[in-house]
Amino acid sequence: MKAAVIGGGSWGSAFALHLGRLNIPTLLWIREGDILAQLHNTRENTTFLPGFRFPDPISFSGSLEEAVKDSDILFFAVPSKFCRSVFEGIAPFACSDQIFVSLTKGIEEDSLMRMSEVITDVFSPAFSPRTAVLSGPSFAREVAGACPTAVVIASSDRELARTIQNMISNPLFRCYSSTDMPGVELAGSIKNIIAVAAGISDGLQLGYNSRAALITRGIAEISRLGKKLGAKTETFLGLAGIGDLVLTCTGELSRNHRVGFEIGRGRRLPAILSDSRMVAEGITTSRSVKKLSAAVPCEMPISEQVFAVLHENKEPQTALNELMTRSLKDEFYA
Repeated sequence: MKAAVIGGGSWGSAFALHLGRLNIPTLLWIREGDILAQLHNTRENTTFLPGFRFPDPISFSGSLEEAVKDSDILFFAVPSKFCRSVFEGIAPFACSDQIFVSLTKGIEEDSLMRMSEVITDVFSPAFSPRTAVLSGPSFAREVAGACPTAVVIASSDRELARTIQNMISNPLFRCYSSTDMPGVELAGSIKNIIAVAAGISDGLQLGYNSRAALITRGIAEISRLGKKLGAKTETFLGLAGIGDLVLTCTGELSRNHRVGFEIGRGRRLPAILSDSRMVAEGITTSRSVKKLSAAVPCEMPISEQVFAVLHENKEPQTALNELMTRSLKDEFYA
């Protein structure tokens, strides 16, 4: 089986590296011309994944047509705000025999669609695409460094999920299967907002109690929304849920936690973003979830306060005070 990874950021590069180590012929598509030239010259992505040389099964291209035409399976690792345009660029060359796997953790802001839904929306006029999503606690640099990692692959087609599971698993990258695509995608997307909140808390030096409370109440509001949108409760207790949330809220490699930490230390968002080419999905997802929770409706107090801090210049300490002085409730409520 031949693969293509669409997106040359840290996660796309790390996943392509993983496929190459499995000896799967893989084409890595890169939008940025400077990074593509770098890869052709050195076989290393020194911008997003320095220190790792790509093995021989990996090739590189800036052409979507080339990436798609000979691939049996395509893995998408593109920031959510660019996914639709990339899918539209691929559509003329894609066919029903191919498999489409989203590695992106985000929700489209205008449509409020999950990435698998965007794939179906773009491709379905021509054919019904076979889709899956991959998520779980998986820092790109640790996957590249062959640290033991466990993830989940979800598809409404159980056999498709198991096919991909068997394809990408090895003793250092263990993949579990699921049929709960909504749960896996929502958990993987919204946890980035909670990670921003945890970063703000750490930046304010509020201590471990505060971080633990944010993680626990964070998974409560993620699962509350997920259940209203048809997800399974157990998904939020698994790798895509609490597993990824704990990692992203506590790990030093978390971009979303880093953004929140800098905000907690008093910096403004535009200045933080100007320092890095990497994307913190929680920033965009906070806007999507604000709209989605209002439409359902669903109470998501942490997400609402993160939105206000990121996009309305609300002071972090004020947001904290409002969270802590909300009306008292039972721990578990609908």
